[in-house]
Amino acid sequence: MMTTPRPVPTEPPAASVFPSFGVPLPAARLMAHAGAWLMLLGLLTGGYVSSAMTGKVPADPHMALAAHLNALMGTFFLLGVAWTLPMLRYGARGQHRLAWAVIVANFSNWAVTCVKAWLRVSGVDLVGQPANDAIFLLLTVSVVLPALLAAGAWVYGFRRASVG
Repeated sequence: MMTTPRPVPTEPPAASVFPSFGVPLPAARLMAHAGAWLMLLGLLTGGYVSSAMTGKVPADPHMALAAHLNALMGTFFLLGVAWTLPMLRYGARGQHRLAWAVIVANFSNWAVTCVKAWLRVSGVDLVGQPANDAIFLLLTVSVVLPALLAAGAWVYGFRRASVG
């Protein structure tokens, strides 16, 4: 019985891995894999929410719920961008850059919101309280800026390449 060899993927040599299983992943698969992990984390965060609501952990239940929802919504952001990657004008390197911007923003959003629930700070403005101000700066650098950059790059990627 003869078998035909499998096609070799045309992966850039410096492809990213997530998490470190040692297998290079194309950007869409990388994002889908990250989305699966973020969904799992988001679902597990439901336990954090119920513990906060019952007073078993000293965290703000509304912010814990926000962390739970950030992970679930972030999953859909990751999957949406992953699904549209073939529609964008970017090559493999540009797709990986976009993928990592979306991954960093969404995992950071979940993680920082979990921490701010524990600290019981809003982190939406500089108010002179060290914990709040640290969360504000962390959210700005790791969530807001990468998310805005990623969303802008995503929109820009739908533009047709100039012909000429």
